[in-house]
Amino acid sequence: MDVGLTRMTTLLTFDTTHHALWAEQIVAEHRLGAQVVPSPAEANAKCDLAIECLDEDLSELRRALEAAGVPFRIFVRNRGVAGEA
Repeated sequence: MDVGLTRMTTLLTFDTTHHALWAEQIVAEHRLGAQVVPSPAEANAKCDLAIECLDEDLSELRRALEAAGVPFRIFVRNRGVAGEA
C-alpha cells in the first residue's frame, strides 16, 4: 500500500541577491551542508535565490550568518515523498 510521507526542508531566504551570495560564501568558508537553490514562490522572498540547509548544520549556519550581519528569513516547506507501508 502506498502512503504519502512528508519531508521538511529548511530554506534561508533573502531580500537581495547580494545577501544570498554572501551567505553562499559563508557556507563555503564553514564547510556546511547547504546549497543555493531557487526560492519557492510560496516563500514570498524578494530574492529568487535561497539556501537549502541540512538540519544538522542549520544552527551553525544561522550563527555564522548572524555574526557576519547577513539578513535572512527561515522558510520551512513540506515536500511529499512517496513511500510504501
